[in-house]
Amino acid sequence: MAASLGRFCKSGLLKTNYGTLFSQQVHNFSTTNQWSRGRKVLLTCLGVTVGGIGSLIFALDKSVQASDLGAKLPNYKWDFNGLLSSLDHKSMRRGWEVYKNVCSACHSLKFVAYRQLVNVTHTEAEAKALAEEIEVLDGPNDKGEMFMRPGKLNDYIPSPYPNEEAARAANNGAYPPDLSLMVNARHNGENYVFSLLTGYCDPPAGIAIRDGQYFNPYFPGGVLGMAQVVFDEVLEFEDGTPATASQVAKDITTFLMWTSNSEYDDRQRLGLKAFIILTMLSGLLFYMKKQKWSTIKTTKLLFTPRRRE
Repeated sequence: MAASLGRFCKSGLLKTNYGTLFSQQVHNFSTTNQWSRGRKVLLTCLGVTVGGIGSLIFALDKSVQASDLGAKLPNYKWDFNGLLSSLDHKSMRRGWEVYKNVCSACHSLKFVAYRQLVNVTHTEAEAKALAEEIEVLDGPNDKGEMFMRPGKLNDYIPSPYPNEEAARAANNGAYPPDLSLMVNARHNGENYVFSLLTGYCDPPAGIAIRDGQYFNPYFPGGVLGMAQVVFDEVLEFEDGTPATASQVAKDITTFLMWTSNSEYDDRQRLGLKAFIILTMLSGLLFYMKKQKWSTIKTTKLLFTPRRRE
């Protein structure tokens, strides 16, 4: 009787412990399975999001390139492209002459002030003389009246038209864009500007050109309202440089590269300083690492077994 009772209690105890252990394992497995399933869902959503953003960026880039609908731009070797290269200030000065004598009749530089030309393309006295050539509406004066005054260095280069409607009326409905940020506003901007200025040609068969329109394969759509303005000897440079069409286009492109990136030379100079400092720090860190680890690398450890007494 006692033996039977013992066997029954033992079997019941074993069943109870086994059931508890089994239920704990099932609970842990279900919790782990739920956590892993949640992690999988989270990673899946993250992957879909990243992939969608990447696909959107790729599609936008392709759509921007496809919207150009122009000839492929050649890549010219520019003097300012390079880690240690800066803008050619003589070319920039000639580019200002091109803008003043050729481009300023239609296009504006509304984000460029005369003071920005100082020590870049002109001296301070020359920039003041250029500013004084324009008349600026100012006021009111002591009588409350507006008046015209000569320009100052802080004044911005004026637009050739008082408003957009006047600009469109003078150009058969086309609005001449501002050139201040033109290089940055176009894909491969410097090559686009140069190719556009030198790429005028007769339209191919099948393309109709109306009066007041011109064909240029580098312009989106091929048809634009700006006539060709860059020719050989279209102006005379002050420094005597031959004003060939390619030279004129190169100089105005260099000047517009500066108007779009006025900090270009400072950025190049800062990058050179950072490169020199980082190179020196790298050498110093390598020397310190070599000194610190030389003792450890050359140390020999000798283990001697303990003698048993």
